[in-house]
Amino acid sequence: MRQEYNKLVRNRIPDIIHNSGIEYKTITLSEIEYRQALRNKLIEEAQEAATANKADLVTELADLLEVVDALLKSYDISHNKVRLEQDNKRATKGDFDNKIMLLWTEEKVATSRE
Repeated sequence: MRQEYNKLVRNRIPDIIHNSGIEYKTITLSEIEYRQALRNKLIEEAQEAATANKADLVTELADLLEVVDALLKSYDISHNKVRLEQDNKRATKGDFDNKIMLLWTEEKVATSRE
């Protein structure tokens, strides 16, 4: 029975599938297609990390970071540049250490007096 995937996979996955005796088909993506596939993979891996139990979290975060690394390489962005942006955001907006959840905001409407 054929199972459709249509998703980016790690380089050795076709060899692993082949060695298990399963038929498969792959294509090589253009750079534009690859970048979009990486963005889709980022969402996939983030969802898996978000729902992982404690025992699987390290593995899922490793997968997520692998996709981030591939995106950085594809766009020729250095880890240092990302780290500097992270530091800048931390300095201006803070981090998550205080465990704050924003519940709501309400914009005050000015009333005019005649």
